Amino acid sequence: MRRAVCPGSFDPVTNGHVDVITRAAALYDELVVAVLVNPGKAGLFGVDERMALIHEAVVDLPNVTIDSFEGLLVDYCRAHDVPVVVKGLRAVGDFEYELQMAQMNRELAGVETLFVPTAPQVGHLSSSLVKQIAKFGGDVSSLVPKAVNDRLVAARPTSAGGTS
Repeated sequence: MRRAVCPGSFDPVTNGHVDVITRAAALYDELVVAVLVNPGKAGLFGVDERMALIHEAVVDLPNVTIDSFEGLLVDYCRAHDVPVVVKGLRAVGDFEYELQMAQMNRELAGVETLFVPTAPQVGHLSSSLVKQIAKFGGDVSSLVPKAVNDRLVAARPTSAGGTS
């Protein structure tokens, strides 16, 4: 059985993430989307909520499972017998960083990395940009799955007070 893991913080999952997950799922018998738990960084959404939002976004992909991990990705790969990491690339800067990570993962644990370039229509997306746009009331409905958009809209602070 061909297995791979697609790791990330996914805070929140974007249509760019979904693009990479969908394309990777077509290449492997099982794809695990692994949400990084970073205790030192407070995310917009908790890990369980991120996992639920990803699940909703990929519910039509029966060979995709959602999990979480803390610590080194290679340790997760070893513990779950996953030989391949799938990483999406948006631009050259992503490649430079991810290539170093891929080489280190191979050195530490023999884990290979498959780079998947994002589709041009989603190559500009990042969770950070989506959060910033949503925070200031911008429309991100075309950038994220519906469930994520619904949560971002619900999380917007309402303006207090009246007219002066």
